Amino acid sequence: MLLSRQACSVLYELNKMGATTELLTNQKAVIVGPTKLTGKTVRATDLRAGASLVIAGLIANGTTTILDADYVLRGYEGLVEKLTNVGAKIKLEKED
Repeated sequence: MLLSRQACSVLYELNKMGATTELLTNQKAVIVGPTKLTGKTVRATDLRAGASLVIAGLIANGTTTILDADYVLRGYEGLVEKLTNVGAKIKLEKED
């Protein structure tokens, strides 16, 4: 099984934030840490990629904007409320 396009995409998005990633084979990737992440505009391509970007955004310095966040919002019921209740600063905005 090859590493999916979505998996490669989330590595690209995490790299934009400053993560150190390495594609080892067509089936395995590694994220090396700890690394300071910086908030950027990133795009979720599916549910798991979006969840990874939410977590990265929560630990990043600055603001992270996740485009196509509807993947995550549909897949994790009440996610914004649950994270806000434990101190996360999250704001939903409509895309134009």
